[in-house]
Amino acid sequence: MNVWLFKTEPSTFGLDDLRAAPGATTSWDGVRNYQARNFLRDRIALGDRGILYHSSCAVPAAVALLEVVRAGYPETPSLPSAPSRRPASAPEPERPVWYAVDVHLLLPFPHPVTRPAMREHPDLIHSRLLQRGNRLSVLPLSAKEAQAILDLADVDPAAIRDATK
Repeated sequence: MNVWLFKTEPSTFGLDDLRAAPGATTSWDGVRNYQARNFLRDRIALGDRGILYHSSCAVPAAVALLEVVRAGYPETPSLPSAPSRRPASAPEPERPVWYAVDVHLLLPFPHPVTRPAMREHPDLIHSRLLQRGNRLSVLPLSAKEAQAILDLADVDPAAIRDATK
């Protein structure tokens, strides 16, 4: 099982939107970066975990634990999506360009983990998330990085186990 960081702008789609989605599950679509697309298409697997991260807002922070409930699949123009998300674009149906995964909200964090708090944690200092110029909306986290975020969020390991049953 891998752990991924899913960045989103809460003004476009955030934790409250995910909570309000049917079954607290949504398609993670609209990614328009080839490296992030490759993660969605080739590496993110059913059952992987994700950390929802609010970016481009007053206080960027990790806010929730997610589970991947559907592995990568081609985005199509017919996919239902929030009106503000970018439409899918595949010039040829047999050669899709953009991919999505479906994620389910497992557990909102008791305490959001802010970017400044992450910068102070020794296991996160070198995280790709904190590197200057990183614009990826989906990126892998090491087990150590994921655990550091969960620790900073005061997430009880028993709560994670209970949420995944």
